[in-house]
Amino acid sequence: MASFSLGLALAQYRERGGRGFWGDDSAGPLIRTEGGVLVNEDTVRTARETTTHSTDTPNWTNEPGFEKDVFTFTRIIFKSSPGRPGRFGWINDYPDSDLNLSYRLQQLTSLKVDPDGRVLKLTDPALFSAPMIHMAKPGRMILRDEEVAALRRYLLAGGTLMADDFWGAREWDNFEAQMKQVLPERTWVELPMEHALFHCVFDLNVPKNKLQVPYIRAGLSSLDPSSPNFGNSAQFAGEDMKEMHVRAWLDDRQRIMIITTHNTNNGDGWEREAEDEGYFREYSENRAYPLAINIIFYVMTH
Repeated sequence: MASFSLGLALAQYRERGGRGFWGDDSAGPLIRTEGGVLVNEDTVRTARETTTHSTDTPNWTNEPGFEKDVFTFTRIIFKSSPGRPGRFGWINDYPDSDLNLSYRLQQLTSLKVDPDGRVLKLTDPALFSAPMIHMAKPGRMILRDEEVAALRRYLLAGGTLMADDFWGAREWDNFEAQMKQVLPERTWVELPMEHALFHCVFDLNVPKNKLQVPYIRAGLSSLDPSSPNFGNSAQFAGEDMKEMHVRAWLDDRQRIMIITTHNTNNGDGWEREAEDEGYFREYSENRAYPLAINIIFYVMTH
């Protein structure tokens, strides 16, 4: 499995105290992060401008004059149908996951990466300047007509969508229905572990479920030999949540238009990397980061 230095993450390591609560993002434009910070969906532009809540996130600069000639992690704002308040929505793991993943891309690959990240709506004209976009917690996403049209134009123009952290058949079915509005002619393919995506930077020569990432509390119990959850990397109970899937929509030239990581929570692996060394070693270092880096590298070079 892939391995990289614990250096910065262990220097950051600390236990965090109380947890915040999300707000229901079916309303708006104000929504709370997990740390309780209010974010205005109509005005937010970068991850860096929102206060982090897990651990301190690294910062860096790129060569003067080339600050825009970089890869920018771009998170999409969307609305979700009401559920358990705030447990579903675009703001999940934000902004910590965006900033930590951006740093790891800068640290571990030849990519030069924007230290601030980007946050935008599908209707923002800036969408077409992002070669790749990310959706977190899209299991209850509801797209408006204008968002459907914008996403269709974006994908047909050569953009790629990555979606992560949704679980079970109900959330998958809703996400699939939303995407079918965008490109009704496309169908899903499961990417086998032999696919070049899994071997382009890190050689992920393991069964797919060995890349499954639970949120941190489930992850910690899975590492505890005294826990009934020991060894179980699924975040939730349920037969339809046990198996991790990496599914994609391909265009006629086999380019990835949409890639989904279903029944896994890579975002927590990025977000929570410095909260617990065991979680970092098993889930951030060996699973969430290598898979994300491979996906981004593959998409950007194909």
